[in-house]
Amino acid sequence: MYHRHIPLYNNHPYSHPAYVDSDPFQEGNYYYAAPDERQFGGMPPSAPPGQGSAGGPPTSPPPSFVPTQTQEVGAYAVDPGGIARCLFRYTYVWLRGFEQFWFYPTFVGRNSVSGYRWTGYRWVYYGIDLRQIQSFTCY
Repeated sequence: MYHRHIPLYNNHPYSHPAYVDSDPFQEGNYYYAAPDERQFGGMPPSAPPGQGSAGGPPTSPPPSFVPTQTQEVGAYAVDPGGIARCLFRYTYVWLRGFEQFWFYPTFVGRNSVSGYRWTGYRWVYYGIDLRQIQSFTCY
């Protein structure tokens, strides 16, 4: 029932030779995948000059006005290609459910967009599912 080389009692899972004798971050290791540098602090794409550091938040607050909302009838989700033109630009976003705010997108994926949201006094990192966006406009 039990393998002879694994003791029944006092079996510490991380004392197994596979963990102790190998470097967990070595390329091609069986137990761990190499971390994706986009997830764990890799260098994000560069921002246009004067608009924040490389992929970071902008260095100044967004415009002080609230733009008028354009009505997009029948759209279930925002197209990633449409919002991609707003990368590294001040963007005003209206979400389904009446929430609206200034946003500074730095990454657009297939189903989501991430960047920095203005809280009224500072920028905080934020991600949005594209299906939650009712409309947007960028400056």
